[in-house]
Amino acid sequence: MKNRLYYIDAYCKSFKANVIKATQDEQGQPYIVLDNTAFYPEGGGQPSDTGALNGIPVLHVEEIDGEIRHTLVEELSSTHEVEGIIDWERRFDHMQQHAGQHILSAAFVELFDFPTVSFHLGKEIVSIDLDVEEVSPAQLAAVERLANDIILENRQIETKWVTEDELDQYSLRKQVAVTDEIRLVIIPNFDDNGCGGTHPSSTGQVNGLKILSTEKQKRKVRVHFVCGMRVLQQLQQKNQQLTLASQLLNAPEDGVAGAIEKLLTTNHTLEKSLEEVQETLLTFEAKELLNTQQQGVVKAVFTGRTVQQLQKLAKLLVKENENVIALLVADNEERLQFVAARGASIEVSMKKVSATALPLINGKGGGNDAFVQGGGEQLVTAEELVQAMIEQVI
Repeated sequence: MKNRLYYIDAYCKSFKANVIKATQDEQGQPYIVLDNTAFYPEGGGQPSDTGALNGIPVLHVEEIDGEIRHTLVEELSSTHEVEGIIDWERRFDHMQQHAGQHILSAAFVELFDFPTVSFHLGKEIVSIDLDVEEVSPAQLAAVERLANDIILENRQIETKWVTEDELDQYSLRKQVAVTDEIRLVIIPNFDDNGCGGTHPSSTGQVNGLKILSTEKQKRKVRVHFVCGMRVLQQLQQKNQQLTLASQLLNAPEDGVAGAIEKLLTTNHTLEKSLEEVQETLLTFEAKELLNTQQQGVVKAVFTGRTVQQLQKLAKLLVKENENVIALLVADNEERLQFVAARGASIEVSMKKVSATALPLINGKGGGNDAFVQGGGEQLVTAEELVQAMIEQVI
């Protein structure tokens, strides 16, 4: 492994190699195997390199059964010597993020003895999972400060190939998972760690590290962060959002939080007022509907009414007159919903209404003898559905 080009020189951007295998995978996607490669294969939380071989884009690189497969967009016209070109912007970004992860994980151990148990390098955000249940804001701030101090000191990042017998010479942050061809990534006097990824030659090239957020994952804490150019990208995105919010709220950027709080308070007041108005309108509507009752049944078909509105209206109807049954149906964009309720003096079970209505619309519902609701497909018209419900109770 130590003779692979991406380990010999992580800064190798182009190379030449011989094709030793050209075939297709189980999905018919062409791939080739070379006698050596500068393309890093996916592993250890780090995505693979991309780029091109003889101008043909390389989509993915992975190691399977001891061979490094370069998956291509199409087959190569030549299966002899090829020239490979690495997508350097992607490679260096991964080097920055991976080295930043080493520094951040070591800082958590150095300050608070919080071990990292997993690492994920995404397209925009990087994350580690800490084997702890809680991390305080003060601890995050201290760790971020130490990590950036190590970056600014521009310490060398060394790599060494060692044997299992030599491991006791190093203060490893965690136990290595392999027993042969062990590769250590070392930041002197700060972190010794077994790792097969690619890294820059010094911590200064990480450029900077910013913790973005945390979230709980079962009994662990996931820390989201970025390094290098991603810090600037995050800053630009957040600055754009802040500027837009400032313009929409007609407030200075440092007053956005206060403006939002004021807006939320106003919105809450308006929502409460609107609810009161709607309740009043429903009360008037219920009284009007009671004037249309026939044989003790109040029926109505609506368009665009929510099931919550149907529920409130039905409850108002049977509260206003305990001798009626309310049968309400709403036609909502190819979906029918219904509510059936009985007054306190009625003995007919509304479950019978539901049992009649649901098969007609291939629907689902629930309730009790006094009140049921349901919804389903528009297999009949709203008028046909309410008529079937009427026939059940009369």
